[in-house]
Amino acid sequence: MKDPRGWYSRGYIPHYDGGSVTQFLTWRLADSLPAKVLKEWERELAHQDDQIRIRKIAQLVNEYCDKGYGECLLKDPRVARLAQEQLFENHGKQYELHAWVVMPNHMHVLLTPTNARLEKVVKGIKGASSVKINQLLGRSGRLWQPGFFDRYIRDSDHLEGVKNYIEWNPMKANLCSDPTKWAWSSANSDSRKRLDVLISARGLDASTRDETKLSMN
Repeated sequence: MKDPRGWYSRGYIPHYDGGSVTQFLTWRLADSLPAKVLKEWERELAHQDDQIRIRKIAQLVNEYCDKGYGECLLKDPRVARLAQEQLFENHGKQYELHAWVVMPNHMHVLLTPTNARLEKVVKGIKGASSVKINQLLGRSGRLWQPGFFDRYIRDSDHLEGVKNYIEWNPMKANLCSDPTKWAWSSANSDSRKRLDVLISARGLDASTRDETKLSMN
């Protein structure tokens, strides 16, 4: 992997590329949040420190997306499956995947980059899934919002808290009564088994995805 970039910015969202640092990532569908709403939040929070501002905007975006705005293409099981499978594609190659959830209009992912910079990892997932989903639905144009939100994991307590947030998100959004029943999540045993099958097919050791073995440096 190339040397970490540290803090850098593309547009209004600063990112932290810390190399093999575990990251909490979020990206959403392009129509899940009206641009005017986001601009209003940016205006209201412009006086805040960058880290506080971005954290607050990320919170507001998550809350807004959980209400199910937009076309919610990811609620189609075929589309959700494609998005999840693309997430699995480079596990053990470019990153180690620890937790994830595919919501109707956004995705949350907890991973550790290993052989690629963070920006390349996210760009690869979004780009490949966009092509496949557009082909499946016979559509064209932008699928995902530009960029992504990221927050690096500080320690094991933070890791566990984020993992719980991700896996309980469908229940919080009133999409299910039990997070283990949401089909497109690391909380779901069938999804975990599917990841294990793909790992085995590539000749990888399934233990590489065990989040309890993460090194929190």
